[in-house]
Amino acid sequence: MKLENITNPKRRYDDACGTALALEFVGERWALLIIRELLLGPRRFGEIRAGLPGLSANVLTQRLQGLEADGIIQREKLPPPASVQVYALTPWGYEAEPVVMAMGRWALRSPRHDPSLPFSRVSLMLALRMLLLPDKAAGWAGRIGFRLGEETYRVTVHDGALAIDRGTLADTEAVFVGEPNDFLPVLFGVMPLPMALAEDRFVVEGDLARAAAFATLFLLPPKIGA
Repeated sequence: MKLENITNPKRRYDDACGTALALEFVGERWALLIIRELLLGPRRFGEIRAGLPGLSANVLTQRLQGLEADGIIQREKLPPPASVQVYALTPWGYEAEPVVMAMGRWALRSPRHDPSLPFSRVSLMLALRMLLLPDKAAGWAGRIGFRLGEETYRVTVHDGALAIDRGTLADTEAVFVGEPNDFLPVLFGVMPLPMALAEDRFVVEGDLARAAAFATLFLLPPKIGA
């Protein structure tokens, strides 16, 4: 069945360029950030909203309907015992990941970037993938966990690449415990791990030396004009 396109007519550019069509799909406020929140797997309505605290339930409903109509997301039902509805990216929707990552890295070079603003748990995980230094990571292999409130993630670094698994801490050498903004000074290369721990910014469980080595694998891109 062909889905009706319910994109806001004001976002129609009447332009054959693929970039213009992309903006018709994700140009509405919050649309691209909803896609970001789904890049690590399906999420419930409330989970999406928790990652985007400035987004109202009404607007989220509208954006989900629009993205579904355009074939970017789909509704699924988790198997028992959960049996709840979740929203997931379609295979085509997942193809937006390189675009989201490239836009994020590009914008981080602006002096206007403010790391003190709210930072979702998914954003933190994607930032690790975005800011990984491949040359430095090429000589490092291991698994590090993150316990962010009730959510857990496992980050595996191997052969200069980084993979993320949601919902497990199995076989991790160290686990960072806290909330996303707590880790940013360390993972953005601004503050050494021992200093952050001394200031009680967060907790590390397990091998501190491995956690410290992991934290050196990431760096913010240089600001424009620097």
